[in-house]
Amino acid sequence: MISPDRSELQDLVRQWHQQALPWTPAGTGTRLHWGAPLEQPQLLTTNKLNRLIHHSSGDYTVTVEAGLPLIELQAALAESKQWLAVDWPWGSGTDGGQSGTIGGLVARGMAGGFRQRYLGIRDQVIGLEVMRADGTEAKAGGQVVKNVAGYDLMRLFCGSWGSLGLITQVTLRTFPKQPHRAGLLFQGELKALESMRQACLRADLMPQRLDWRTTEGQPSLLLGLVSISQSAVEAQLQELRRHATTLGLEAMSLDPDSLQELECTGRAAGAQLKKERWLMRIGLPPAQAHALLEEPGIQLNLAAGIGQGMGWADPEDLPAHKVQTLSERCQSMGGQLTLLQQPSSRGLTHWPTRANHGLVAAIKREFDPLQQLARGRLPGV
Repeated sequence: MISPDRSELQDLVRQWHQQALPWTPAGTGTRLHWGAPLEQPQLLTTNKLNRLIHHSSGDYTVTVEAGLPLIELQAALAESKQWLAVDWPWGSGTDGGQSGTIGGLVARGMAGGFRQRYLGIRDQVIGLEVMRADGTEAKAGGQVVKNVAGYDLMRLFCGSWGSLGLITQVTLRTFPKQPHRAGLLFQGELKALESMRQACLRADLMPQRLDWRTTEGQPSLLLGLVSISQSAVEAQLQELRRHATTLGLEAMSLDPDSLQELECTGRAAGAQLKKERWLMRIGLPPAQAHALLEEPGIQLNLAAGIGQGMGWADPEDLPAHKVQTLSERCQSMGGQLTLLQQPSSRGLTHWPTRANHGLVAAIKREFDPLQQLARGRLPGV
């Protein structure tokens, strides 16, 4: 890995461009094995681009360099009772110790259960600075939430997986931390759980998270509520408990600590990042997502309101042909399955081919005509 200072960065990138050398942008590098294999990866890390540049607590915005660890940003925002409303990335652990950098978070463009209430990371980026493969610097957006100036490079780079340029600086929306938080864990028959999911989404208080989960093959529904009013949270939970009883479901009350512990189930640091394991990104129409919860051999964590999330399994529990069948089933239901990692020698396609493949490839050529960046990958996954 090469970790240049900010003053050295542009000259180094220009030199590599003149030599047509392939390279890959990286943060901490903990998730570079996700997705299609990289060809001849020379890693350029943003470890030395790690400053918190400006936090406007009154405007609820923060500007940081791309190499700032997510855990450090959250700690700094907490001093002002604010936070960046995103889940710890998969494999971060319960305390976010392996959560990686802000630049990596944006480059992957993935969101977890908090997207139910706060939308995804691409909706929270309001300003972006990048460096192209030839060393050209570009900016998009600004430092205010209501900003519509210029071409929307921000969404283009969210989910680009390092294939369009190096993200150097990001401005993000922040949110106030609500003082009261609690939840429920619903367990029982799958059809009744689907009815409970719909009731939670119709409730007066919008869920902060509503996740489908499987634990040892048993489906469950995890609800998290948050508010400035403790009475509002308690009243909503009481109403939902009563509804669960009418459906024949068990509803386990969760205090903030218990809720946080369950949120992190399956995302323990290290375990999910090891390469000899299936790890899948799954997206389905929300009304169809529960149909996968009884699939044998795979554990799931899906945001129930949007139908997106993760599936994982050990190779001895899930043969490659069943993964292929699962992918085909997702497509038949109007969704898709993307392989983030797979056991060695399985040889399945990581990214499903899309109808807009030609357009995506053309965008890649415009930004990186020498095909230097993240060879083997395309943006927009």
